[in-house]
Amino acid sequence: MPPLDSTDLRILAALQEDGRLANVALADRIGLSPSPCLRRVKHLEAEGVIEGYRAILRPEAVGLGLTVFVEVKVDRHTRENADALDQALAGLPEVVSCHMVSGTADFLAEVVVSDLAAYERFLSDHLLRLPMVADIRSNVSLRRVKRAGPLPLPRQEPAL
Repeated sequence: MPPLDSTDLRILAALQEDGRLANVALADRIGLSPSPCLRRVKHLEAEGVIEGYRAILRPEAVGLGLTVFVEVKVDRHTRENADALDQALAGLPEVVSCHMVSGTADFLAEVVVSDLAAYERFLSDHLLRLPMVADIRSNVSLRRVKRAGPLPLPRQEPAL
């Protein structure tokens, strides 16, 4: 993909702020006419820069009051075990975010469930049954300080 220019960056910043912006409003905000703005957005989507759009829900409002950050260590460090654990974690809907990390753990998964009993069931029914798991450490979130937000894009040049 060619590098993003300042117009692309302004489009991305605006859509990260409000993914529901109509094309006309987006075009007006970034200083383009609607047709070229739409072409650029479609290109950014086709190139995979924009992966999708979704509503951001407040977990407590939908009965998901517990967030746990789970450190998972792979048993016998082989590529096959790491790949199998990667796929297993990616397939669990309670895992809303997951990273392969360096340090004491191999994976760090963000798990969202209704309560402590639901987390215990998740742990017993899923994670502890995976044969490639050597160790699990759970870190319960007491309070969210900051929600995953917009990516820190490079500064955009003002429109001319």
